Amino acid sequence: MSKPFDTLEHSNPGQTPCLEAVSAPARRQLLQGGLGAALSGLLGTWGLAGCASPAASAAASDGPLLGFQSVPMRAQDSVSVPPGYRAQVLYRWGDPTGLAAGQPAFQPDAGNNAADQALQAGMHHDGMAFFALAGSARGLLALNHEYVDDGLLHTDGMKTWNADKVAKSMAAHGVSVIEVERDGAGWRTVLPSRYARRITATTPMRLSGPAAGHPLLRTTADPSGTQVLGTFNNCANGQTPWGTYLTCEENFVNYFEGPDTPDAHQKRWGLKKGNGALYRWHEHEPRFDARREPHEFNRHGWVVEIDPLDPQSVPVKRTALGRAAHEGATVVPLADGRVAVYMGEDARFEYLYRFVSRDRVRPGGLAANRELLDHGTLSVARFDADGRGVWLPLVHGQGPLTTAQGFDSQGEVLIKTRQASDLLGATRMDRPEWTAVDPATGTVFCTLTNNSSRGVKDAPGVDAANPRAQNTMGQIISWQEDGGLGGTTFRWRHLVLAGDPTLARADARGNVQGDAFGSPDGLWVDPRGVIWIQTDASTSTLGRGDYANLPNNQMLACHPATGEVRRFLVGPHGCEVTGIAATPDLRTMFVNIQHPGEPSSERSDPDQPLKVSRWPDGPLAGRPRSATVVITKDDGGVIGT
Repeated sequence: MSKPFDTLEHSNPGQTPCLEAVSAPARRQLLQGGLGAALSGLLGTWGLAGCASPAASAAASDGPLLGFQSVPMRAQDSVSVPPGYRAQVLYRWGDPTGLAAGQPAFQPDAGNNAADQALQAGMHHDGMAFFALAGSARGLLALNHEYVDDGLLHTDGMKTWNADKVAKSMAAHGVSVIEVERDGAGWRTVLPSRYARRITATTPMRLSGPAAGHPLLRTTADPSGTQVLGTFNNCANGQTPWGTYLTCEENFVNYFEGPDTPDAHQKRWGLKKGNGALYRWHEHEPRFDARREPHEFNRHGWVVEIDPLDPQSVPVKRTALGRAAHEGATVVPLADGRVAVYMGEDARFEYLYRFVSRDRVRPGGLAANRELLDHGTLSVARFDADGRGVWLPLVHGQGPLTTAQGFDSQGEVLIKTRQASDLLGATRMDRPEWTAVDPATGTVFCTLTNNSSRGVKDAPGVDAANPRAQNTMGQIISWQEDGGLGGTTFRWRHLVLAGDPTLARADARGNVQGDAFGSPDGLWVDPRGVIWIQTDASTSTLGRGDYANLPNNQMLACHPATGEVRRFLVGPHGCEVTGIAATPDLRTMFVNIQHPGEPSSERSDPDQPLKVSRWPDGPLAGRPRSATVVITKDDGGVIGT
């Protein structure tokens, strides 16, 4: 995600496959009994260089894995895709969701009020998933609206401030569920739709799992510690085998005003006086003022499970998955029928997590698996210098995670996941972002987007997993777990060190085989084994310094056998390219373009909303708008071939 307004969190003081990908026939056979044997045969090729994974895992398709022509990198205010492909704008900030007929139209001068915004697409689209209703021709898109740019959201930005502006900002956050279908003219949003839904920062939700009811989650409004209002700063996502959507709360600290003197727990999570100035919700919503409600802060930073098929269902914050600045939550079935969930925490020097369920997935969809994510073991990763690694269980009573060390129960371990990980000696990473899993090979991937503080002043220095000082370009790490997915130990390697080989600074050159890129963020392994990479270089960085040759963010594809990286898409001015989903037949891909037009200050000037970009509305634009783009191939073929 884009770290808004250059407030990269650094509070550690120490030195996405879709459901169809998991169930594709060629891969399902491996998952149902042959995965362990397949992995053991692959380890001999673990030393492949560049972006090559242990083995090509392509299923049969109608063309080569990377059959498209590379898109040139250039400064532009449009979405570029290869020749033979089409990019269609589908769902923009302010568009109707389909909640009812006659929804309010988007006002280009930002004149819509909070009630309007609650019925419209939210701002800053991010992670998403496709849920098929009729094969590959109709389905539901669930997508995140991560944060807002108040300079665009309100007619006069933040020059004046009131409760109505807070309400509109809260309504522009959260999640959309929309119904989409393909017709002769392309793809469209179904209006109205019985599935349509907006989930915002005020939607009632339930806390479940080991931390539910803990004293640190109790507030004046909710003395039970089990009910909470809303979700916000929703970054990446996950999709479960039983048909639900996981949305992940990331930089929640930016919404809370901290005390003059934070306690040790608040300090470890970056809560301090002045945080609330970024969004100013606390000025009209007292629950966001930690001086008045110190526990509300602990009720955010969770993975939220949503049933996209039931707009009346109550979203659930699954505390067993731990509290973090969650980037995403990639769910993959294990050979024994349980699931693993891989999660990165996007903050400097924070950690990589894995949850393994106690129970197996049962037939019967959500009804049979409603509490499956409430029971299991959360672990944090340690990457050792010899290329080995281990998952360290975050379990109360084991090792230092005891009452004497400040953890009164498993619930407190989960609320204080960072402190528990510190004590276990987990590896402090370069901002772990999206995770992705190729279930056919058992390879897990994680983007480490960048960390310009690595090795600078008193910050932690380089290590084997994070090998570059002042790491502006980022890397992708990968591993295979011993005995198959779910194993407690693993063997790791760098899939690729991002960079630009023309640069003079050695730590910024990287080892990319193909098109240069930096700040890898979004990540997905498609059913053919192709690794899709999306970038999120800050707008204060693009076109400057180490990014002099990279003026815009992009999406690339990596060939799993040859390691070639080829540019597939370049976004408009000032945007992040993020969020990726596809139909089961892989002939339609959905991609999100977030914050087009963002200036280098990372908050827009309301007097000059079009200074950087007019995308996607062009000459008629009143302001740039985040949007979901549909990508198809002119000949109707599989995306990427």
